[in-house]
Amino acid sequence: MNIRVFDTPREAQSAAAELLVESARAGEHIALSGGDSPGPAYELAAGLEQDWSAATLWWGDERCVPPDDDRSNYLLVKKTLLDRITQQPEVHRVQGELGGDEAAARYDSETEGLRLGLALQGIGPDGHTASLFPGAPILDERERRVVAAPHEDVERVTMTLPMLSAADKVVFLVIGESKAEAVRKSFAEEPSPETPASLLRSQNGETIVLLDRAAAAELDNIV
Repeated sequence: MNIRVFDTPREAQSAAAELLVESARAGEHIALSGGDSPGPAYELAAGLEQDWSAATLWWGDERCVPPDDDRSNYLLVKKTLLDRITQQPEVHRVQGELGGDEAAARYDSETEGLRLGLALQGIGPDGHTASLFPGAPILDERERRVVAAPHEDVERVTMTLPMLSAADKVVFLVIGESKAEAVRKSFAEEPSPETPASLLRSQNGETIVLLDRAAAAELDNIV
């Protein structure tokens, strides 16, 4: 596991942008995430490379909302990346507006035979990654690539641990003091279903962790 700590959020996001562009130029399949941290990374990636036509974009998870809903991970990527580049990638969005079960079934079928080159992940303060939440039964899913993920705010669709861990590169981008405890539990303690991010590692490739100083605060003794 490759843990990199940066002085500022911007530097961590820049490192994520460079990895995304590297994968895009190589024509890889890339799974993107939502949340507050990756938006600036997508903007930086668009600034580094205007031609994404060789790449194929997927989503590691999505909320069951229409694509123009402010909560949509697809909309985040559209505004910060797709609308800012001249040459478009092939795009496979989750049709969250169909509801969890139907959207998950369709995306599961669509991802048959897919191997990701890069999966960009975040971590929530509770230790979740993608829409894999603490103690959720879907953490034990080993057959399906994509499943519906009930949640208290809005239902979601998520790639499963086997699907994400098959990526050549699993890249975690984690920013802010509120994530420091989750970062420690994810990368400095024993794996646990109570911290789903601790269960996700690239099985045959590389796991890269990009942190700002605040997110890494509780890792100081090992970094």
